[in-house]
Amino acid sequence: MQCPHFDVGECRSCPLMGVPYARQLADKQAAVLAALADAVDADTVVAEPFASAEAGFRNKAKLVVTGSAAAPRLGILDPRQHPRHHDGAGVDLRDCGLYEAGMEGVFDACAAAVTAAGLEPYDVAARTGELKNVIVTLSPDREAMVRFVLRSADRLDALRAAVPGLLDDLAARGTPAAVVSANLLPEHVALPEGDEEIVLAGGPTLRMELNGIGLRLRPQGFFQTNTAVTEGLYATAAAWVAEGGVPASAWDLYCGVGGFAFHLARAGVRDVWGMESSAEAVAAARETAAELGLADRARFSDGDATSALSFEKRRAPEALSSKKRRPRPDAVVVNPPRRGIGAELADALEDSGVPTVLYSSCNPATLAQDLARMPSYRVARVQVFDMFPQTRHAEVLTLLTRR
Repeated sequence: MQCPHFDVGECRSCPLMGVPYARQLADKQAAVLAALADAVDADTVVAEPFASAEAGFRNKAKLVVTGSAAAPRLGILDPRQHPRHHDGAGVDLRDCGLYEAGMEGVFDACAAAVTAAGLEPYDVAARTGELKNVIVTLSPDREAMVRFVLRSADRLDALRAAVPGLLDDLAARGTPAAVVSANLLPEHVALPEGDEEIVLAGGPTLRMELNGIGLRLRPQGFFQTNTAVTEGLYATAAAWVAEGGVPASAWDLYCGVGGFAFHLARAGVRDVWGMESSAEAVAAARETAAELGLADRARFSDGDATSALSFEKRRAPEALSSKKRRPRPDAVVVNPPRRGIGAELADALEDSGVPTVLYSSCNPATLAQDLARMPSYRVARVQVFDMFPQTRHAEVLTLLTRR
């Protein structure tokens, strides 16, 4: 993959740009196996990495808006004050090669809407202006979710007035909008979005169909940015869990919108329960369950997944009626953030007696730390899923079985 922004030094988001892709995969495989050296043994089945397309794979963009309302730039801030831009404020990355086909047109339509609404980009140094970021997600059905991150509601009416034109523009480009929203981020902080979301057009969710399962995504929900590799991840996870016989029950901790949970349910797991800290993600997962006719088999709760297994140990014995106690599952899936599952959940899994754990990690270092806390489990299978080509990041799926 070649990138003009990388070549002239105005973007370094892809540090492995120019490294042959086969070498990228080999290096990631070696780095993951080195990190897991104390957990992987001679009997561990180590699969070849699940490869991605080198370019055109990202389904989501978080673009900083700079320039002016008349001539907005959607991309990144340029800390080096690149001479190609007289104000040095930012680099326009609408033509970035990482994004899926069709997204550049969505970005152009968003830029036109910014101009139509007269939204002045937020100036970080001066702390003036209203529009901070534009966040775009494109579904496999080529529907878009478009979010405008504003400093306040002062220009909300102007943005609302520009939305009909944006909808027409997107429809004409073949990427109709399922959701258009405004997100409010009043604080002067380096965050992509705030807590308050205001839907301006469309419904509350974007449908993301993976392997024939229509997952629902709300504006503030998390979803993997590489659709094709995510399909591979979910399909592999379901196959691994079922290969020794389909478990009767499974928990999906840090479940997000339920990707693992619904794939396990489709594989035949009769009782699936997911837990996620985001109430918005849980609401979306429940909507998917209802659409798929799985509301009686796939249930979801919002809460701290870290304490899901240890919660009942801290409750008074008289409160542990059989009606309230959730039976121990036959399998547990964990898909934590980069910090890993941590000591509490690792210790709880170690003591749980759960025979099968599927651990999906975006950080091999914290994965290794967590595995060291669970000596009763051995790594039966491991595979790298290359969610992030052109970088050193890797998603790692491990199947853990009790010794």
